[in-house]
Amino acid sequence: MINSQARGWTGRAGEKPLAVSHQTGTARSGDIALHYRRLGRPGGTPLVFVHGLSFFSWDWLEAAQALAGDREAACMDMRGFGDSGRATDYSVPAMAGDIGALMDHLGWPRAIVIAHSMGARNGAYFAAKNPQRVAALVLVDYSPENAPAGSKRVAQNVASVPDAFTTIEAAMAYFKADPQDAKKRARFEAYLAPVAGGFAIKRDSHFREQFRKTLATGERPKLGVDMWQALADLRSPTLVIRGARSDLFAPETAERVKAANPRIRLAEVDAGHNVAGDNLADFLAAVRPFLASLEEKSHEHARS
Repeated sequence: MINSQARGWTGRAGEKPLAVSHQTGTARSGDIALHYRRLGRPGGTPLVFVHGLSFFSWDWLEAAQALAGDREAACMDMRGFGDSGRATDYSVPAMAGDIGALMDHLGWPRAIVIAHSMGARNGAYFAAKNPQRVAALVLVDYSPENAPAGSKRVAQNVASVPDAFTTIEAAMAYFKADPQDAKKRARFEAYLAPVAGGFAIKRDSHFREQFRKTLATGERPKLGVDMWQALADLRSPTLVIRGARSDLFAPETAERVKAANPRIRLAEVDAGHNVAGDNLADFLAAVRPFLASLEEKSHEHARS
């Protein structure tokens, strides 16, 4: 199902829009409804954007707009996040399978997957298991082994999120977002759902409870899959982008990631873990040549 009305929030007359104009739709993955935001126009190989643990589909819109001038793009909400349905199965295979379900719904036999953090884990697994469907892969600040400092920060941040915020402004203050920034306010209006007592972030409480258990017991949930093996199994050209100031993706781990597969290229951007959010210009400067190289190879194959 597609909402044919393009969505975009505008400021006062003459101001730049507060959000990228796009369409929204819903795809099915088994019994889960997957919400997505679609933009661009048919042309080159389409792009699928997958967000990380503390993000949702909205957060990829600016990057998608910048990269989808000659192709279509879809920014998905993973199951349990944003406006997608909640689930009982949050395993890597299930969440990776949602990427394929979205592509099926959109009629895309192949796509380039651009994914961040937890979403990159799912994207890498999907690419490893479905090489014929992934023309290329961009993994943003992801490795199978998180640095301890970043892991602790993420666990504490996610575990401490309250059930509800009394107002949107209270949520913005909690996440250290400037309430006077109209663009950020539009983002939080999309990220929060009305609940009893105010507003809650659109993320299944399953993830918060999981991190609370980890902090209380010291036991990390078992992933159930070998992600180092998944990287080794990749058959698609792959660009791994590390935030140079990331506390989750250590420099020494980056070298191990690069060595896992000769198809992997490594780039660094002056950013923290939220690479595209911290430094969109340099993120795009890293991705655009990679996409252009894919087009060149495609043209070469067509001429041969």
